[in-house]
Amino acid sequence: MGSTLRIVSANLWREGADPEALADQVRALEADVVAVQELAAPQAEALASVLPHGTLAPHEGFHGLGIASRRPVQVDPLPLPYRGGFAATLLPQDWPGLQKPLEVANVHIAAPQVMPVPLGFWHRRRQVQALERYLVETPVDGRVLLGDFNATPIWGVYRRISSQLTDAAIAVAQQRGRPVAPTWGPWSSAPRLLRIDHAFTHGVRVEEFQVVHVRGADHSAIVIDCSLD
Repeated sequence: MGSTLRIVSANLWREGADPEALADQVRALEADVVAVQELAAPQAEALASVLPHGTLAPHEGFHGLGIASRRPVQVDPLPLPYRGGFAATLLPQDWPGLQKPLEVANVHIAAPQVMPVPLGFWHRRRQVQALERYLVETPVDGRVLLGDFNATPIWGVYRRISSQLTDAAIAVAQQRGRPVAPTWGPWSSAPRLLRIDHAFTHGVRVEEFQVVHVRGADHSAIVIDCSLD
């Protein structure tokens, strides 16, 4: 790829994240592709005003999800139980400098505290099993899988996905000699305590990884600058 692609992922805490501030932040970041979880209608409208391509599916609860893009993308459902995802394919004819197709997939893995608690773990297990099958059965030259995994690196969900793909945050931290940053706190202005939002890659060279605050959200956004190997 002749130029760097900037991909952002953010859990918007349903209607918590300020829509206009979100739109301004996407503009300021000069994002090419934005993957969002817990997307509400006002945020979807604001995001589409900045990035007109892709698929946004807002929801009043925790199931809102979407991918917004600066240029045309082919977006397909990523079939997972409980809460599905989206997989966007960036094609060379639509993205100058891109030599091969690149997949950007957005998922939101169920939190273990979904009530009753055993049900949360059951949903998580089924989602991750389906995601593992998808990764094996749908090989691609380049892939960025990102979103809210509701799992720190000590959890099995993280370990299972990181056994197949590269954690972009770890890769950049090792290159730069710096620690990885947490992404979640109990409320918007709280210190970030846990790293549960991730970007995993295959066939992609990650050049930079940032964690940035999103006004009104309990998650910070992750920002990945990458190009195809």
